[in-house]
Amino acid sequence: MNGEPIGAEEMHGTVSADNAQRPLGVARLSKLAFDGADLNPIWRDLLRRFVYQPEDAAALMDLSIVEQIFGDREIGIAHQVRALKIQRVYPSRCSVAPSLRLLAFAAPGDVGANAPLEFLLEGSDIELVTLYLPPGEPLPSEVPEHDLAIVAIAQSEAHRPQLEALSEIRKAWPRPILNPPERMLDLSRERLHRLLRGAPGIEMPETARIARSDLMALTLDAFALAALLPNGAFPLIARPLDSHAGLGLAKLDAPEAIPLYLRERPEAEFALARFVDYRATDGLYRKYRIAFIDGRAYPVHMALTDQWAIWYLNAGMKDDVQKRAEEALFMTEFETGFARRHERALAAIQERLGLDYFAIDCAETADGKLLLFEADVAMIVHDMDDPAIYPYKRPQMRRLFAAFQEMVRRGAARSLLAVSSQLPNKG
Repeated sequence: MNGEPIGAEEMHGTVSADNAQRPLGVARLSKLAFDGADLNPIWRDLLRRFVYQPEDAAALMDLSIVEQIFGDREIGIAHQVRALKIQRVYPSRCSVAPSLRLLAFAAPGDVGANAPLEFLLEGSDIELVTLYLPPGEPLPSEVPEHDLAIVAIAQSEAHRPQLEALSEIRKAWPRPILNPPERMLDLSRERLHRLLRGAPGIEMPETARIARSDLMALTLDAFALAALLPNGAFPLIARPLDSHAGLGLAKLDAPEAIPLYLRERPEAEFALARFVDYRATDGLYRKYRIAFIDGRAYPVHMALTDQWAIWYLNAGMKDDVQKRAEEALFMTEFETGFARRHERALAAIQERLGLDYFAIDCAETADGKLLLFEADVAMIVHDMDDPAIYPYKRPQMRRLFAAFQEMVRRGAARSLLAVSSQLPNKG
């Protein structure tokens, strides 16, 4: 991407995605891994295909995912780089005859670089076609035929060139585009705090972007914190800039903790914020994931544990029937419970962000506010959990998936109506 607007005459050329190589995809491979399947036979078959058919882009894309599931991110990214040199358009494997096609703009990167839309469309008649936009490369002069497009690129500094270029491209794109790319830039923690400042019922500590040297300097001069982070005080939450899923996340209780943290982290820049103790009266921390689809909030999951750094997989939900009972109550009574308590806060988040699809991770403070950790489009929203253990999840997730699919259908219908209104009247 070069950031320059692309003329309309360059965008009306189309290519069929029907002959493009189709990978198994992240949803199918993740489900196999989640269920405990041995991916080694699949890995060996994909590797054999790559060795004997070096132009098999689908095999390379699946190899990329499997290597990342195995924990080798660098090799996985290397396979993706090879694949994108062969093919930049990847249709999903639709289980039924597709009735419409959704084009997703995606960025190269690991499995967290883009919204995992395959999960949301699984089993539907909507074909997902992903178009990757490597930085520094122009948009192809021909794009796949599609009924509607969506920006699936997660916010990060690395993705800024693609998002800024898409903001210009969107002005002349021949189809509607969900998730305005210029608004995706507001999802950084620094900008999100400014955007939501003063919103009713929301607590979100200010995040400062600081250099490694400035963080180290706090060990010598604790008073320097006021210049770096207004209203900042220990304990602090530190993480590498643009990190997600807990990568490099740490609570620094005092300046003396900084040198040890930096010895373990090689990054040049960090995000720093004040820690908010969100323990409930029972001593447990609770974190909620909520998806926003076409202006409405839907529950995704809830995790609770005695540790402040919560992820669903480390909360022991599978092994604790009481925790699952509380999550079931959160999900099944979401509209009359959590959503009603935080109605103004959820409405403000949706209104100020103005995105068609995104998700948030949040908690509740002792004084009843919504404590917002982050918002992004790439948070995983899935239906992989065992229904025998989590019987309450499948109906809720199917409802969420149906809402996303209906949003796509409405968008495609508006697109068709707009195109029809531009045709000459021969009557």
